Amino acid sequence: MLVKKLAADVSAYDGKQVVLQGWVRTNRKGKNIGFLVINDGSCFANAQVVYSAEQDGFDEIAKITLGSAVEVTGTFKATPDGKQPFEIQAEKVEVLGMCDHDYPLQKKRHSFEYMREIPHIRPRANTYYAVFRLRSVLSMAIHTFFQERGFVYVHTPVITGNDAEGAGECFTVTTRSDDHYEKDFFGKHAQLTVSGQLHVEPFALTYRNVYTFGPTFRAENSNTTRHASEFWMIEPELAFADLDDDMDCIEEMMKFCIRYCLEHCPEEFAFFEKMIDHDCVKRIQKVADSHFQRMTYTEAIEHLLKAKDQFENQDIFWGMDLQSEHERYICEKIVDGPVFLIDYPKDIKAFYMRVNDDQKTVAACDLLVPYVGELVGGSQREERYDVLEQRMKDMGMNQDILQWYLDLRRFGGCKHSGFGLGFDRMLMYMSGIQNIRDVEPYPRTPRNLIF
Repeated sequence: MLVKKLAADVSAYDGKQVVLQGWVRTNRKGKNIGFLVINDGSCFANAQVVYSAEQDGFDEIAKITLGSAVEVTGTFKATPDGKQPFEIQAEKVEVLGMCDHDYPLQKKRHSFEYMREIPHIRPRANTYYAVFRLRSVLSMAIHTFFQERGFVYVHTPVITGNDAEGAGECFTVTTRSDDHYEKDFFGKHAQLTVSGQLHVEPFALTYRNVYTFGPTFRAENSNTTRHASEFWMIEPELAFADLDDDMDCIEEMMKFCIRYCLEHCPEEFAFFEKMIDHDCVKRIQKVADSHFQRMTYTEAIEHLLKAKDQFENQDIFWGMDLQSEHERYICEKIVDGPVFLIDYPKDIKAFYMRVNDDQKTVAACDLLVPYVGELVGGSQREERYDVLEQRMKDMGMNQDILQWYLDLRRFGGCKHSGFGLGFDRMLMYMSGIQNIRDVEPYPRTPRNLIF
């Protein structure tokens, strides 16, 4: 029997015999009675098992260590006036796997730094137990949103010959100890993908609306709380869609995912509210209930110039890349809610973004939300062959390796748009967790590769 099932219908099981398997969270023995708290992985809540000195093996049960796997047979008892809605009156407790006394998790608060050293054990700690269930539920929310709207899910390659962003911060995939890539496994230089966008665009020109959701990799030596070398991205692509259509989709997706997670993870969010960030539910609920405003990059710069004395980085000018403090000022102080910044200078954006008529800006958008700043980045793609080709030349890119991408503009191309949502940062935003290492099961960061 699962704790989640028992908790959902307490009255139906009252007085019945149940069998429960799980792992020991605490074990307290008194003179004549003991309390074994176990969790079976089905929900955030634990089940309290009561064992007494009258039954056989009382002293042996009392010696069961934290973390041990057990099977409990007993009578289910509703306790509407107690701290928990039910308890199990044990008749038999069988140890399925005893836990050694040097178990890394003891009944005390452990630091996040300590927990990162034991990623194989930390899911059993409350914070990570809640985070990784939310990770699962948010994944389902993403798929549900797009599948219900007819989007086709495309698996884009992890190994690629293209650097989508043109930044060159890629991990090389090789079987050799030298750089003679012409003799390598693929006969050319190969790398881990930094984005699935370029590979998913051809499918948008077939199925109209598509998305890819998978791991991406950046060899960026940024040892910060927001950067990881391996992270997951959601990258939809919409054919016959301009930038406004793109932003409409982003807004609808964000609201859906927040509401879905709040509905399906009430216990986890109650924990986050109590232990991690007191305002997390109120903050994301406000976003779900908001209208996402839209503001040009130029307007944002004007606001920042008027308040530049408030920033650590006071060098404000048109053409700069906005820092997190600037983004947060715009959405928290100017708008007091989520806002799309649009029409960025083309010189600070990727080659595939559509050049606007002013020849200075591109049809790009960043969604800024209170508390974190940028959360989603998107754009209308450049569908004009000659303009895209010139952009690539201006940026010194190798046209040969992306000729296939250019050819899409010759073979029935149309206007299309897309965006990217960093899945791990979305988890940080929703839970209030401050470090990306604490929302990823096995974080990969500079000089850190545990397991």
